[in-house]
Amino acid sequence: MEEVLITICARGGSKGVPDKNIKEVNGKPLIGYTIDFAKKLGYDILLSTDSERISKVAENCGLDSYGYIRPDWLATDQAGKVDVIYNALQFAERKFSKTYDYVLDLDVTSPLRTEDDIKQALELVKSNTEALDVFSVSRAVKNPYFNMVEKNENGFYDLSKSKQDFFSRQSAPEVYELNASFYIYKKAFFEAGYKSPITPKSLAFVMDHECFDIDDELALSFLEFLLKENKLKFTV
Repeated sequence: MEEVLITICARGGSKGVPDKNIKEVNGKPLIGYTIDFAKKLGYDILLSTDSERISKVAENCGLDSYGYIRPDWLATDQAGKVDVIYNALQFAERKFSKTYDYVLDLDVTSPLRTEDDIKQALELVKSNTEALDVFSVSRAVKNPYFNMVEKNENGFYDLSKSKQDFFSRQSAPEVYELNASFYIYKKAFFEAGYKSPITPKSLAFVMDHECFDIDDELALSFLEFLLKENKLKFTV
C-alpha cells in the first residue's frame, strides 16, 4: 500500500491579514477547516509552523504537532514552500518510521476542497508514471490571449500573449489559475531538487466548484459569507 503524508503549513506573521491562519471564520479558526478535512482522509498529518500560538490552536483543533517546529531558516519571507514541505517530510519519515510515496500539501488559506477532489487528483498523478506532481487550479476569469495586457519595450501595452488575434473569450485557448488549495507531490519530485511546484512534468486538477485563496480581508469576509449563508454545494 502506498503511503501518503499530509502537510499543513502555517507560518506566523501574516502581513496581508494579521494572524490569518488562526483568524476565526464562522465560529472556527481558519486552520481548523483544513485540520478537520485532513483528518477525514485517514493519512498521517504533520503541521509545519514556526509559531507556538498557531501550534496551540492546531492542538485545540485536534492536531498533535509531535514536537516539530519549523527551523528558523525556513521561517522567513524568503523561504520557499517546497523546502518547508521537504523538511517536514524528512521529519515525518523519522518520526513515523515510514517512507512516503506522496506528500499531499493542504493550504490553510484555500480551504474550499472536497474528498473527491483529492481522490481524483491522487489517481491522476498515480496513473501518469512520468508526472512528478499535480496541483489544483480553477478556470481563470481573465485570459492572457484575450483580455490581459502588459507593458512592452516601447512603453505601450499589448496582450500578454499575442500569437494570433482572438476576438472572443470563447475562441481563445483555455487558461487556468492556481488556487493553492492542494498540491500532491511524488517522492521523486523532492529527490529531483525542484524548488517550485511548476515543473516540466506537472499536472493540473481542475476544480469544478468555488475555490479561492484568501489573501486579504475581503476574501476572508467572502468565505465567511459563503459558510454562514450555506452557499456552498459541499461541506467544508
